[in-house]
Amino acid sequence: MPNLSKTSIWWYLTSFWTVMVFIAIGWDFYKNNGFEKFTTPLLVLYIALLAIYAGDKEFERWHDIHQSAHPGELFVVAWTILIAVIFFLNFILENTYQISAEVISAYIAVLSILAITRRSKILYQKKK
Repeated sequence: MPNLSKTSIWWYLTSFWTVMVFIAIGWDFYKNNGFEKFTTPLLVLYIALLAIYAGDKEFERWHDIHQSAHPGELFVVAWTILIAVIFFLNFILENTYQISAEVISAYIAVLSILAITRRSKILYQKKK
């Protein structure tokens, strides 16, 4: 468990909403797109929180007050597993579920945020 005093509130919010979004996407799959109207606003909120968290973390890094180490790769791995499982189950179960463009867009946004923060980290390390 991360040290509460050294971990940003944004990490907790992002982690909470990651779980909520995954549950919503799973429920949408289970209901065969019957929950899709709820996933879009959740995804918008989630991506906004993730961007704030990543921005806050990078700001702290560049101002030498970066204290916690919560690798963004964990979010990417979780999203990759979720998308792969949905595609796999959809194929195996011969389901008619259609993964929404918003879910794919959110996955691309998560990958993009990781790529940007990794590049920022490399630039910061070169500066040091």
